[in-house]
Amino acid sequence: MLVIENDWLKVNIATEGAEVRQVHHKKNGMDYMWSGNSAYWGRVSPVLFPIVGRLKRDRFTLDEKTYHMSQHGFLRDVNFKVKAQSKEKASFVFESEGSFQDVYPYEFQVVIHYTLEQDSLQVQWEVINESRKTMYFSIGGHPAFRIPLAEGETIEDYTVELVPASDKKVIEYELENSLVKEKGTVQGRQVISLKPSVFANDACIYSHIDHASIKSSKSNHGVEVELTGFPFVGLWSKYNKEQNTIAPFVCIEPWYGIADAVETTGDFKEKKGINQLEANQTFKAGYKMAFK
Repeated sequence: MLVIENDWLKVNIATEGAEVRQVHHKKNGMDYMWSGNSAYWGRVSPVLFPIVGRLKRDRFTLDEKTYHMSQHGFLRDVNFKVKAQSKEKASFVFESEGSFQDVYPYEFQVVIHYTLEQDSLQVQWEVINESRKTMYFSIGGHPAFRIPLAEGETIEDYTVELVPASDKKVIEYELENSLVKEKGTVQGRQVISLKPSVFANDACIYSHIDHASIKSSKSNHGVEVELTGFPFVGLWSKYNKEQNTIAPFVCIEPWYGIADAVETTGDFKEKKGINQLEANQTFKAGYKMAFK
């Protein structure tokens, strides 16, 4: 486990998946990330690549060949190498080196940078196409934040607030058998009360959200996620149908990609939200989490 820290935060990052496992706030004593308790969900903040969400029938076609891949791809389960480290920064790299040709026919590198800035953690991704052909991919974050944060609070004391991009039409999506379809457009800031019914049909998904925050009605503690430029954001908690409850965490997920649409053809080049990267080029994107 690698550690970076400053006067505000101490962050533990695993080399498996280059996954943030813990964020401890030194000034208020709180831990903000989900514990990873497998009784609910055994992950904390996996990086999703080369797909986000689920493929229709867990497969796609590319240049007339069919490939199989499970939900969210494979990057979250690989071991990264530490590329660079200082007290407040760390960079991790994974090089494909032919290891996934049977499920994803490209050679690539993914570099993930983590940088502390006072009470915030900046996450920066680089995807490098090392193939001789155009590469198609998605990448996304899946950080899970612990709620409630303070003693005496309940999950129902919390809301998620979404601030949309001012120059974009915001579309809300819903899931049907893990595939997306448009639910409608939304106007202005969205305030979502955290209660089990919100996640009874799995994740809530929106396009063109610039800022998302978790807020408590009983304290000043919460999390703010800056994701300007991301085409999609997902909100998720694990729903228990029998008990009509959700797990004690909520995910704010910045995505450059999305699950297959209900009407998808399965052609990877035509996949909804897919990114295109030319040979020897680099894609960069990032988001920032502030812990209050």
